[in-house]
Amino acid sequence: MLFVAMVKPAGRYRHHAPTVFHSRSRLKIGLVGGSFNPAHGGHIHVALKARQQLGLDQIWWLVTPQNPLKSSLGMAPHEKRLADARKIATPYPFLRVIAPESGLPSNYTYNTLKYIIKSMPLSRLVWVMGADNLDQFARWYRYRDMIRLLPIAVVDRPGYSFKAIAIGQQLLGRRTKVTKMRYAIVTRSVNLPGWCFIAGQLNAASATEIRQRTQGRTCK
Repeated sequence: MLFVAMVKPAGRYRHHAPTVFHSRSRLKIGLVGGSFNPAHGGHIHVALKARQQLGLDQIWWLVTPQNPLKSSLGMAPHEKRLADARKIATPYPFLRVIAPESGLPSNYTYNTLKYIIKSMPLSRLVWVMGADNLDQFARWYRYRDMIRLLPIAVVDRPGYSFKAIAIGQQLLGRRTKVTKMRYAIVTRSVNLPGWCFIAGQLNAASATEIRQRTQGRTCK
């Protein structure tokens, strides 16, 4: 597993910017954001499905210091979540675990994506998210503008299949076929489709359930 070194560029904000933010990079990269509190098999499943179905070179886990929509209560320290995510990602060479929001002025996904896109103008970037995240997608900062920044791939999660498709079509518009998005990504089409839904075998792992089990053992 190649762990990304961090640099501190000059300027008002000290970004934890990975050295893989190469302006000449032409990699096809899936970006997965979240608290990863903790990282688990469901995150691995989403990464594997997206990479396989869309022909991506790498998947980057963007571990946020604090999700604006979540309480800090019960949130493990950022460094621990990063370390745990790197540990579980170790067997998968295509996974990168980074924290670009650590030095940004806000933790909004829209702003983070703009920063990454500007840093890597030649790379083909795709936002990847589990279907369960669409439940709160309408509360995300500038969520409608995200689809204008880059294509979005929604990976199926247990209990969310039909609900996710309905919410996605309401918020993001008509979905495209996975094969069409893959072709556009691989061939570097100028006009990338908006969003797709990746179905298939499911993984029921949940960070909430893992935390509850851990807390239960601690209390005994």
